[in-house]
Amino acid sequence: MHKRTFLKFSALAAATVLSMPLMAHAENATLKIGFVGVTSGPAAAWGISNQRSMETRAAWLNELGGVKIGDKTYNIQIVPFDDQKDPKRAIAGMEKMAQDGVHYVVGPNVDDGAAAVRPVAEQNGIMYFPYAFPKELFTAPASNAILGMVANYQSGPAIYKYLKENKGVKKVAFVAANESDPLSQRESGIAAAQALDLEVVSGNVTYQVDTTDFTPVLLPVIQASPDLLVLSGVSPANAPQLIRSARELGYTGFISTETGQDATVLQEGAGELAEGFISVGGASTPELASDTMKEFVDRYTKMFGEYNDESNTKVYALEYIIETLKANPAAIDNVEEYKKTMDTFEAANPFMKGDAKLKYVGMTSFGQKRQVSVPLVVNEFKGGKFETLFVGQVD
Repeated sequence: MHKRTFLKFSALAAATVLSMPLMAHAENATLKIGFVGVTSGPAAAWGISNQRSMETRAAWLNELGGVKIGDKTYNIQIVPFDDQKDPKRAIAGMEKMAQDGVHYVVGPNVDDGAAAVRPVAEQNGIMYFPYAFPKELFTAPASNAILGMVANYQSGPAIYKYLKENKGVKKVAFVAANESDPLSQRESGIAAAQALDLEVVSGNVTYQVDTTDFTPVLLPVIQASPDLLVLSGVSPANAPQLIRSARELGYTGFISTETGQDATVLQEGAGELAEGFISVGGASTPELASDTMKEFVDRYTKMFGEYNDESNTKVYALEYIIETLKANPAAIDNVEEYKKTMDTFEAANPFMKGDAKLKYVGMTSFGQKRQVSVPLVVNEFKGGKFETLFVGQVD
């Protein structure tokens, strides 16, 4: 989930690709699924990955004849809205979804946007799948939000524990942008590190998101001699700049983050200096990927000319929505029916080998099932691409 020109595809061409299956199966009803998230600015990669994943999978399902839910067959129509990482625009986007009769929305991508849209979603009968971590969105009395990925307070402890036990990490430093999301993730990270008896040698350094020279930001942090430098909540645009600055200051320890990143952006912005950078990856590895996942990657790449590893996770939200609606067709326009289905819902996971299942989790973190079950894949950047460091699971 850039400042670089990420959307180099023709909107007309994309619309044509998506409309072809609709013309082929014009007799089908239409099921609108919304996306409200960030597709412009420094964090654009997060939302672009969401939207492209949804459009790729929707086009594929429509090509196959649509989706049968109850006694009706539907073509899937993706309704996107760029909130520009602005909570006010996120609210406007969710209001537009309500006006369009959309009951299921993927996004927003960041904490303040996800929190801002909650009243609109609850008042208009919308279930939404944010990629944001505030626990109050997923714990009672809240019930309309479903976490679409592994949270930082679930992945952070796993990363720190792995590095402590396997790489001898003892001292940790945290750096965060001066925004609500990164600051919240920093606090969760510090708590997780301390729970593992790691020494936090720096935990109060921040930077502005439009910073271009990170040397003065990182110098006091590097001087604290951490074994691990955590870039809390770092955006794909800022990550390579921070990594480059840290390495040019002579830092030789580990660097990690709990946010998803883009291998192309890392290679372009930091090159060999990003070697060994650890981040949360998409919810698949070559060992886990089914033929369906491999075909999804191929279709996505052909449709957009490139692929983002984060889409290994972002492909799941639409699948969960569709399969849950299949399990209870009454939920098609009634999210209360959807909620009733979640506790016992289970379906085959088409994106993983073996007998893996789609199911809702989150009891440990939230006291109710308000999270999709996807593998926790932690990556290491090597040779210009991500390689799997380890795989875990969230309950």
